[in-house]
Amino acid sequence: MAAAKTAKPKAKRKKKQYLVIVESPAKASTIKKFLGASYTIEASMGHVRDLPKSQLGVDIEHDFEPHYITIRGKGDLLAKLRKASKAADKVFLATDPDREGEAISWHLVHALNLSEEQYSRITFNEITEHAVKHSFDAAREIDMDLVDAQQARRVLDRVVGYSLSRLLWDKVKKGLSGGRVQSVALRLICDREEEIQSFIPEEYWSLDGMFASGKTKWKAAYIGANGTKEIPKCQAEMDQLVADIQKQSFTVAEVKKGSRIRRPFPPFTTSTLQQEASKYLNLTAQKTMMIAQQLYEGVEVKGEGTLGLVSYIRTDSVRISDEAYTDMKAWIEEQFGQAYLPAQRNVYKSKNKAQDAHEAIRPTYIHQTPEKLKESLSRDQYRLYKLIWERALASQMAPAEYDTQSVTLRGGAYEFRTAGSVIKFPGFLQVYDKVDEGEDNQKMVLVKEGEALALLSLDPQQHFTQPPARFSDASLIKTLEELGVGRPSTYAPTIATILNRYYVVKEKKLFYPTELGGIVNEIMREYFPDIVNVDFTAGMEEELDSVEEGKIPWKETIRKFYPIFEKEMKNAEEKLSKVELKDEVTDVICEKCGRNMVVKYGRYGKFLACPGFPECSNTKPLFEDAGVKCPKCGKRVLLKKTKKGRLYYGCEDHPEHCDFVSWNKPVEERCPKCGGYMVLKGTKHPKIVCADPACGFQKDAPEKEED
Repeated sequence: MAAAKTAKPKAKRKKKQYLVIVESPAKASTIKKFLGASYTIEASMGHVRDLPKSQLGVDIEHDFEPHYITIRGKGDLLAKLRKASKAADKVFLATDPDREGEAISWHLVHALNLSEEQYSRITFNEITEHAVKHSFDAAREIDMDLVDAQQARRVLDRVVGYSLSRLLWDKVKKGLSGGRVQSVALRLICDREEEIQSFIPEEYWSLDGMFASGKTKWKAAYIGANGTKEIPKCQAEMDQLVADIQKQSFTVAEVKKGSRIRRPFPPFTTSTLQQEASKYLNLTAQKTMMIAQQLYEGVEVKGEGTLGLVSYIRTDSVRISDEAYTDMKAWIEEQFGQAYLPAQRNVYKSKNKAQDAHEAIRPTYIHQTPEKLKESLSRDQYRLYKLIWERALASQMAPAEYDTQSVTLRGGAYEFRTAGSVIKFPGFLQVYDKVDEGEDNQKMVLVKEGEALALLSLDPQQHFTQPPARFSDASLIKTLEELGVGRPSTYAPTIATILNRYYVVKEKKLFYPTELGGIVNEIMREYFPDIVNVDFTAGMEEELDSVEEGKIPWKETIRKFYPIFEKEMKNAEEKLSKVELKDEVTDVICEKCGRNMVVKYGRYGKFLACPGFPECSNTKPLFEDAGVKCPKCGKRVLLKKTKKGRLYYGCEDHPEHCDFVSWNKPVEERCPKCGGYMVLKGTKHPKIVCADPACGFQKDAPEKEED
């Protein structure tokens, strides 16, 4: 009997393996928990190819063709990624959903030698299970319009930055740099400083009255006489006004009652997040973005593993997805009730230039409240997450409602007014209370028209107009955004650059230009007017946006710009004299070795140093003679510097024996009005001004006085 044939077992079908490449290990760790064993997650650690550091890297003669090289130190990483990509049936490029991320994916395709069949591009606006898994269903090709927009910006900035930096190294000092956006930012700060130094304060007065109705007392502000708003400009006028008002009997002339609403703010964009974090959390733009990146890529949450807590943080859109809105709406109704939901969904309009493919910055899981996550976050992570969470939730809540009242008081021809309001319904303020309510939010006064009032006292106050405020992180970013200079991702590195180059310093959150910054700014203004021109730079940004929209080829932008820049560069190379920062020998003797000390130029400007370095490393601050005598003790006035590099004038005996210091240069002439000392203010139209603002004397400075 023949033996029965044994059935041959079927070979198991090999399960497909996939490689997903992201930028950072933190992002890889967060994504790994959402995908099964078939997926290997690797990180490219940012860009893998770039223009060379030590060369221009752009072939001007051949239509601005960029020359990309592997970034130093990325060789082993690329070898690892190549090996992983060969073992995978498919490679998914999951870098960030913006120009930069698209360019990183494009560079990875070239660096790993991937064919079109081997890879797909996926993006997600938040690192959640739903968003990550859904992204595979929408896998696509590389968007070359996005890549070209990034290439245009990179090549443009390299051509400008490399050329300007080389010029500054040659004409001023090694280690300096120039650039499109940073030059405009520096100019804004320098121009503002010039405005401040040229500002002449003007005197004005205000008058408040304290009134009473029965036992109720309140304050009202003087608004004018005979229906005309007239405010005294000097003490004599104010004294006469006070005397006249004290003779009057006051009654309530008019009571206007009403209501108003305050609508919630839109959720954060990159720039508004940086502004509010600076204002309320005292965080720099760079620190804000670093922490926001951590929250986006993923934080280890106790009991839940790694979670990406906020949506993508580089955006200028204020849109919130339908899914996120549904979650927020349910949360608001559950926690606060139906009354806190608006009648219709709050929709905010993004600016025309906004990349609306992104969303606003918002929490990815609305139920992950700041308090719930507090133990899992660092102090700054918690504070920033709380700001984002509250702002996003509040943006979908009902407006706050107020009862308002305006009361006009009249005595003879003179009128005072007080306004007040009380919150009738808090609305979004229940969650996000970072709102400047102003003086109108004082308690409303219970009075009736025609009611007689007692004038208890008058409080005249002298004031002086103030110069424009110096820029802070928040106000500089806001100004750059309003002017259309730069984009969300450029603000933080721009500010970091001008600080690191010591073009500006920061004191009490405000920017001051240094002597070095002033020199660089003057060179840029004189020889590169287009680079520091706000409208020109904003126009370049619009052209880069047009590249992203596929409207113009990316090299066209550079072809139009380069001839203008080349002409300015040649003019600067021919006409700009070398700025002498050579060592100037002084008569100050080094007490350590006996040599004559020399003037050196360092991070905060000039200082005295021993020429015997490195044998002798003695240094001292440099005090230059201002050429005038101290108005208090008659000794020399010296030009000094604060620790942060700001220039000021001080007596040579300060602080030991004389307390004279001034931000402005004193002059020998005494004030003919009050006898006090006077100072020189302004550069374009200099004036000699009494140092006492209460005096107010000023006159035009003769040309020889201009400093």
